[in-house]
Amino acid sequence: MPTSEARLRWPHRPPVFAPLLAGLYGLLPRLALLAASAGLIVFALGFAGDGWQWPDLADPLVSALRLPRVLSALLVGAALAAAGAALQALFRNPLADPGLIGTASGAALAVVAVMALGLVSIGLPTAAFIGALLSTWLLLGLSRLLGGGEISLLLLGLVLGSLAAAATGMLLFLSDDLTLRSAMSWLSGQLGSSTGAPLAWAAPFALAGIALLLAMGRELDCLLLGEDEARSLGVPVERVRLWTAIGAALAVGAAVSVAGIIGFIGMMVPNACALLLGGGRRRLIWVSSLAGALFLLLMDTLARGIAYPVNLPVGLLAGFIGPLCFFWLFRLRARRLA
Repeated sequence: MPTSEARLRWPHRPPVFAPLLAGLYGLLPRLALLAASAGLIVFALGFAGDGWQWPDLADPLVSALRLPRVLSALLVGAALAAAGAALQALFRNPLADPGLIGTASGAALAVVAVMALGLVSIGLPTAAFIGALLSTWLLLGLSRLLGGGEISLLLLGLVLGSLAAAATGMLLFLSDDLTLRSAMSWLSGQLGSSTGAPLAWAAPFALAGIALLLAMGRELDCLLLGEDEARSLGVPVERVRLWTAIGAALAVGAAVSVAGIIGFIGMMVPNACALLLGGGRRRLIWVSSLAGALFLLLMDTLARGIAYPVNLPVGLLAGFIGPLCFFWLFRLRARRLA
């Protein structure tokens, strides 16, 4: 016969399976995201623009055309979003973007210069990485020389991006018709173009850049507090800036070499993840890379079907949908702050 004390305590004891249920409940969002991601990938593999059928990897149309395009969309979206999340912490500004600060423009200038001057032996991923790295280093160097703050970084980025865009236009104007047509198709953000770098060459650059940015996540959290506060916490600010710039240049350079210029992903996706999920910078970089990969894959799948049999450049479609998503995020943020 249980004692009165035991009878009083027993109803308040949690069931033995409560921790298991709590763990399963915590896994539900991840399992749902995994299922949605797998469903989107399967749909993109089987989508032909005018219909869908179960993808057969033995079909050359699927293995040689759709699968590389799906993998390219995932890689490029992940690289741009991860670079955007890291650059927003580096510059302490949610508007920082690989396109706004000139990183993508520098990579595009280097790739167009290689194509226009016939220096293809250098390789598009290598040229894009060098262009992105030089533009980011130049931005940081000019900012230190002028002694400006975070706002001046964005303004200098816009200036450098404009200069790079002007130089790219000059090279295209002086190029022959074949180079001009190929470069313009690639610059519009075309995942299905044969002008871009092969995925096998660009993937190591992008993955190395994302891994480096993830490694800088904790230091970037400290840098968000300010340079003086970060130094007081023992963070080597200059080294963090250098390695973050290298990681962003690797990721953005690889993305630009494959698909050309695709805007809004680097700015919009990290802001959406920060607003909806929050968390530290390392977690935000990781989540943003996953969300960016899925978002670009969705945009590319839509681009293949909207004007079938013509494949719209995914960069143009992202340019139309990106501002609408940004306005929605701005309104959601304003409601939360109200």
